[in-house]
Formats: sequence, structure tokens, C-alpha cells
Amino acid sequence: MTRLASPHRTAPPAPVAPDTTSGAGTPVPGTTPPAAPRPGRAAAWAELVRLPALFTVPGDTLAGVAAAGRTPGPRALLPVGSSLCLYAAGMALNDWADRAEDAVERPHRPVPSGRVRPAAAFAAACGLTGAGLLFAARAGRPALAVAAPLAATVWAYDLALKHTPAGPAAMAAARALDLLMGAAAAGDTKAAAPSAALLGCHTLAVTAVSRRETTGGSATAPLAALAATAVLTGVVTRGPTRLPAGRRAAAAPGLPGSTPGGARPAPAGAVTAALAAAYAATAARPYFHAALNPSPPLTQRAVGGGIRATVPLQAALAARSGAPVTSLLIAALAPAGRAFARRRAMRKVSIT
Repeated sequence: MTRLASPHRTAPPAPVAPDTTSGAGTPVPGTTPPAAPRPGRAAAWAELVRLPALFTVPGDTLAGVAAAGRTPGPRALLPVGSSLCLYAAGMALNDWADRAEDAVERPHRPVPSGRVRPAAAFAAACGLTGAGLLFAARAGRPALAVAAPLAATVWAYDLALKHTPAGPAAMAAARALDLLMGAAAAGDTKAAAPSAALLGCHTLAVTAVSRRETTGGSATAPLAALAATAVLTGVVTRGPTRLPAGRRAAAAPGLPGSTPGGARPAPAGAVTAALAAAYAATAARPYFHAALNPSPPLTQRAVGGGIRATVPLQAALAARSGAPVTSLLIAALAPAGRAFARRRAMRKVSIT
């Protein structure tokens, strides 16, 4: 973005000397205006790993912990750290693998614009993958047993599967495995399988839409994503999910808020419904607009809406597992991510 010129100005002003001259602002022959500052290396790397999108990642792990019947504690930082590293590795590897394509379609990206060298992006992907596996190993063998295929899925998607029919399924599997890693660290992946499947279905829909974000021209994917959003909202809100074993023990018969058979207590159900509604509202409108007019800008907006909707869906899944406090913690990541993205956008405008 660039600043708009004044409508009364027909030509740029002549270069003006600094105040160290006579003070009258006399143009000095041979001088040039000072160059506008360029974004630094940190900004380029933040753009490479899609830093605002990282706010959608911790909710995977936290929803998995909730589905396993646990409350996140300090040890939950280990699988969260693993998720963040593996996600950032995938973003760096994605731009390295797509550097030739981006040079034509997205020349402003850090690698084709020269702000990040291809070798550095690849090295970052390798280093972040190693760090993610190390965090998972510190969280325990079960977490590492999920993190290893998660890392393999990320690399397979970026290097081989992205432009094939298997691409959306691979991306969906990565998100589902990310949630299962949190559950594995908490000790119960079986209980988290339904939540992982629902998150994977949402990711499948978003990824299918994203395949047309630079060309547009197809209403099929946005319509399918809109239908998937409606189904997922209904399942999350009304699904007959029982609480994990740990929460059933806590909500024993006779205790306030308990329900027969270990079903969700009423407060958790209300929070689930509210968060599921927020998920539907975030995703459905841009999908609908892209279905009516599948142009590249509206398709890109639909992809952005689908990505943003991931956080309220994660929060709804946590509330569905009987963890309303964890769900609200996850939900707080959405406004934090938006605020961070706005600050980055304002900084970008201020230096152009």
C-alpha cells in the first residue's frame, strides 16, 4: 500500500536540503529525497511463517487436551510449542517449494522478493521441524508418536501432495493429528478422535476452497464448504457426545451440575452453542459470497474467513468436551490474532 498524494499536488516537490542549510528549505542540486525505510529482516521472517496465523495453532493442542479429559497445565506448553514449530516449518517449506510459482503469482512474498534467501527458508523449515519433534519428545513418547507422522504429513503436503487431489486430505490430516498430539500428551487419543475428525473436516473444506484463490471461477468448493460448515455446526451443538472419563468422574451423580450418563453439563452446553454460532458466523458469510461470485478476491476472503473460523471451532470442541474454561482461553486467541495482524498492517502502511 502507498499513501495517497494530495489532490492539489500535480508534481512531487523538489528535493529539499535538511535544516543544516540556510533554513529556508532551498532545493539543493544533485540531492535526492531520503529513501523510505524498508521492512527489516524480522518482518520478512514474520511474513514467511504467517505469524498472525500462528494464533490458530495452540487451539488444536488445547482442544485435544480437553478432549482427553484434562485441564491444560504447564506441561501443555510442550505440545503447544511442538505445534507452533511444525506449523511454522510448514509455512517456510511451502514458500521454498513454491518459489518459482510465487515469482509469477505472488512476487511480493519474502522468497521471490529476495527478502529471504531460498536456502535460509529451507534451513528454517528443517530447524523448526527438528524443534517441533524435540518439544514433542519432551512431552512424552505418545506425543512424539503423533508428532512424527504429523511432521511427515506437513513435508509430504508441501513437497508432493499440494497440487494433487490428495492435497486437501493431507492438510486435513495434519490438523487432526495436531489435535491428537495434545490428546496424546494428556494420555487419551481415543477420546479425542471425534474432535479430531470434526476439525479435519473443517480444514478439508477450507483447503479445497484455497486451491482456487488465485484463479477463482468455481462456486463448487465454496458451496461445499458452506454445507460442511452447517453440518459441523449442527454436530458440535447437538451431537450426543459423552464427557471424557476424567470429567465423568468429576461430574459424579449427585454433584451440582452433573447429568445422567456423563453428558455435558448445562453451562458447557450453552458455551458450546455460543461458540458454534460464532464459528458458523465467521465462516458462512464469506463462503456464501464466494459461491455467488467466485472471483479471486472473494475466494481469498472466503479462505481467510475459514482460517479465522478455526479458532471458534476449536473452542467449541473444547466446550463440547466439558471444558468451558479451556474453550474461553482458546476463543481469546481470535481477537489477539486480529489485533496483532492489524498492528502489522499499520506498521506496513507507515513505512510505505
